[in-house]
Amino acid sequence: MRVAMLLIVLGFPLIDLYATVRIARWTGVPVYVWLGLAALAGLYLLRNERTAFRANTVAAMHGEQPLLRGLFDSGRKVLAGMLFLLPGILSDVMALALLALRFNLGREYAASTAGPGTFHGGRKSIDGEYRRLD
Repeated sequence: MRVAMLLIVLGFPLIDLYATVRIARWTGVPVYVWLGLAALAGLYLLRNERTAFRANTVAAMHGEQPLLRGLFDSGRKVLAGMLFLLPGILSDVMALALLALRFNLGREYAASTAGPGTFHGGRKSIDGEYRRLD
């Protein structure tokens, strides 16, 4: 089992680089352009996700959006950014597929204002009169 895992871990980057060289030769684009653009895309995605993760966490702490949904979405983007950093076309295709799939099918992140009588469940406040009985 250990040998199989070692072959998978070491074999995937080699197969990925071989596929990149073949596609670069087929398209006429140099290999360093493929690898450089993918690395820039990965760094850009990771950099932007760092600030978005902070904003999502603060919004979740204030109750404006669900915590697990933001964490799952952020983790998906971080994984895609790391796949972009791996050298090769196959890992880039996996990263693009990961970014293209929509796992969070719930309500969109909408700006929610805090104010009296506004609840996330759509509940309304009940007005009435109050009188103390002794």
